[in-house]
Amino acid sequence: MAKSEEQILVIKRELFDRIGSFQGLCPDVDRYLRPFLLKENNFFVPRSAAEEDPSLKQLIPYAVFRHGGKILRYTRGAKSGEKRLVAKGSIGIGGHINDTDESLFSFDQSAYHNAVRREIAEELRLGGGFTERAVALINDDSTEVGKVHLGVVHLVDLESADVRAGEKAIAGLGFATRDELLGLRDSLETWSQIVLDGLPALG
Repeated sequence: MAKSEEQILVIKRELFDRIGSFQGLCPDVDRYLRPFLLKENNFFVPRSAAEEDPSLKQLIPYAVFRHGGKILRYTRGAKSGEKRLVAKGSIGIGGHINDTDESLFSFDQSAYHNAVRREIAEELRLGGGFTERAVALINDDSTEVGKVHLGVVHLVDLESADVRAGEKAIAGLGFATRDELLGLRDSLETWSQIVLDGLPALG
């Protein structure tokens, strides 16, 4: 029996434009996330269709982990789900929201936050607790990947520096200062560059 295709959460680009599309980082989270997570405004589609359809935006939680004044960084390995980002450095852990996260056909606020925590638990093995909060949205229409994705940046403050990769897609995991990361900026994926530049204003 053929494996069914992954179904991922999207919103219509038209909704994003109507609320107020932007390029780069926007800290006004509630203005966007509240309407995006109304059940009438989001739905699931096959991933292959979403990747080729700029009339849709895939909603992607993008978590940035911090401890002791340093930021967690890694390199996307060959097992990464987004092949266009393989071998790029990143400070964001995240991924698509799937229909397995919710038994209904769309998403709400509670389901979204459950999905964020599920994603963290899948991607990383944490040796302590954490606190997290959504602090910005990120959009980059300048790249083919960016045109069909819309990120929700979460800052995650860790109780412990004991962090290990939970998936083979994550390589070279370690902590670095913002200044060290700025020195490696050109090797980072675009979203990580944008978040890194705007990080001081995000708290």
